[in-house]
Amino acid sequence: MSTNHQELEAKFYINNLSALKARLEALGAALKHARVLEINLRFDTPAGDFMQTFRALRLRQDAVARVTYKGPGTVQDGVRLRQELEFTVSDFDTAKAFLEALGYQVVVIYEKYRTTYTLDELEISLDEMPYGNFTEIEGPDGESIQEAASRLGLDWDAIILDSYLVLFDRLRQTLGLSFRDLTFANFTGLSITPSTLDVRTAM
Repeated sequence: MSTNHQELEAKFYINNLSALKARLEALGAALKHARVLEINLRFDTPAGDFMQTFRALRLRQDAVARVTYKGPGTVQDGVRLRQELEFTVSDFDTAKAFLEALGYQVVVIYEKYRTTYTLDELEISLDEMPYGNFTEIEGPDGESIQEAASRLGLDWDAIILDSYLVLFDRLRQTLGLSFRDLTFANFTGLSITPSTLDVRTAM
């Protein structure tokens, strides 16, 4: 969810995703999208122009396929703000071929399972990543996001302003991981803790 092509969000590491889901439902949150596997392809130029300027070009497949551009992130009202331009496409494979024909290349593939709720003006995602579980709260302003976090019993001081891929890059360096892609298959048999990720548990 974005307002005026702006994404304003807060992310938290969650130990007990089922408990968070129960709290959401107790607060009257509505299920927007049932649990679905996301496959994300991150594109860049051969010179890595997007990475170097903290921008992102992504092709995602979940219930639909969509192309997303994200600008550099800043912090506003204690939450992460990025420009976000997104549109759906009719065919994932054709969209991939289109981006490659323009000279972009896939630099990383990452997966997650996502369940999405709405609560008032907010969109709250429950994310199962290969290295742990998270929630993302998106809303129109930092105050409403912080209020929702409080209602859900989340520790605001545990907010994570880094993206999932930034967390992955840090994890690769910490553990000396050789694989490129953030997939469930690659993390089979690995035990990842919040301290390994250098994050705090919010719930």
